[in-house]
Amino acid sequence: MRLPGIRPLTSRIRLIPRLRGLRVRLVVAFTLVAVAGTLTSGALTFREARTGVLQQSQDTVVKQFRERVSDVATGLRLPAGQQDLEWFTQEVARAGRSEGWRVLTTYRDLRATSSPDDRFTELTPELRRAASTKSATVFQRVPTRNTSVLVVGLPVTYAAPQGRTARHSGLAVFLIVSQSDEEAYVNALVSAVQRATFPALGLAVLLALLAARGVLRPVRELRRAARSMAEGRFDTRLSVHGSDELADLSRTFNETATALDHSVAELRRMEARARHFASDVSHELRTPLAAMAAVTDVLDEDAGRLDPDTATAVRLISQETLKLARLVDDLMEISRFDAGAAELHQDDIDLAESLRRTLAARGWTETVETELPPPDALRFRADPRRLDVVVANLVANALRHGELPVRVRLYEGSGGRAVIEVTDSGPGIPDDVLPHVFDRFYKSDTARTRTEGSGLGLAITAENVQLHGGTVRAANRPEGGAVFTVEIPPPAQPAEPPPVSRDRGPEERT
Repeated sequence: MRLPGIRPLTSRIRLIPRLRGLRVRLVVAFTLVAVAGTLTSGALTFREARTGVLQQSQDTVVKQFRERVSDVATGLRLPAGQQDLEWFTQEVARAGRSEGWRVLTTYRDLRATSSPDDRFTELTPELRRAASTKSATVFQRVPTRNTSVLVVGLPVTYAAPQGRTARHSGLAVFLIVSQSDEEAYVNALVSAVQRATFPALGLAVLLALLAARGVLRPVRELRRAARSMAEGRFDTRLSVHGSDELADLSRTFNETATALDHSVAELRRMEARARHFASDVSHELRTPLAAMAAVTDVLDEDAGRLDPDTATAVRLISQETLKLARLVDDLMEISRFDAGAAELHQDDIDLAESLRRTLAARGWTETVETELPPPDALRFRADPRRLDVVVANLVANALRHGELPVRVRLYEGSGGRAVIEVTDSGPGIPDDVLPHVFDRFYKSDTARTRTEGSGLGLAITAENVQLHGGTVRAANRPEGGAVFTVEIPPPAQPAEPPPVSRDRGPEERT
């Protein structure tokens, strides 16, 4: 059964929002405490006041009734007749006529009432029996339809000598008096308590807001300071007031921020020194490497006239010199990216023609399959030199670590993006290596201390793509082999920086 206008409890529970935020929790906690305190004090006050009012009224009625019965009983002779009993009843009722006393008198088989038609339905058998058997006054509060009434039973006893129990005369007098005035007073008290509850709750909410403001102000300042530090402003500090727990927290934050500021400054100095060191070393190595490369070129020309062992050594020196020169060039390029000195020199180029030139310049035209659009079908603004480095590194990586056929595909993707895909037919990239293929010097096999490349090719590729505002990602094809996808947006719609890790480490696929 559902009462009209009442929503089910389960649906009400779903409407209650989750209490989020320290301010809301503080206000709710203060309000709940205030509600509990107000209701408890109100309930106790009401109970004590109600008990006091009813008890005082009851004692007054019983005392007045007992005195009136004692006064009138002195003029009644026992055994009494019906007329004597009626006279007695009317005399007792006359004393409380203004209070609306209703009196019933019983004596043996006789019965007299103050009102002829009054049936005294409020008089319970238990009270009647108690008044007939006991010598003390008995009373009971009986609820009725509109209010409650006080029913008093008073047995009339004979006086007894000292030390003996009074004898029951057989005469019992019952009084029924309404307590509507007392109930009205109690109801007025309930209304007063209810009216006082709302100001108390309002005061509690106000105090909760003030307390929450005092507690949350340092917390908000701490949040702003933490956000400022997260944005790189390590000189952020908090003002400390007082000596409570929040002040201790602010001091601890300032100490932590100071230590972090020193650590970051030291790390930046170390990084700058390392970057300058790599750049300086690379610059210093370029001149001797150029001289060594010129000497190895001469030696390579004369290697055919040397004995086999010497010719092998000469060719080995020539190869290692070329690798060293390539590594130095890559290190210088990486140092430019780290220093923020890398710049784009964009031009309006035909991407398909640029890819053909890259493959032709390295002799890969016959080795690498291509799927390119017609000439001038896909023109783009890009840096030709950096785009050449991107494609060359990806194709070289596919030829070195994959298997033929190696395919280069160029097409226009969504949003006008230029998409370059380089695929191979090799074993693919292990799943544990995929997240690190663009890391510097990453090696999937720690036992291999040397690779054919410099270990920086894919890292440089990622940096060049990022400089264009594009993305590069590596994956495995379902049919086998690896696929590297480069997406470059048009200049008017720059893309988000690619998710490329800058961690230094050995690289497997370079």
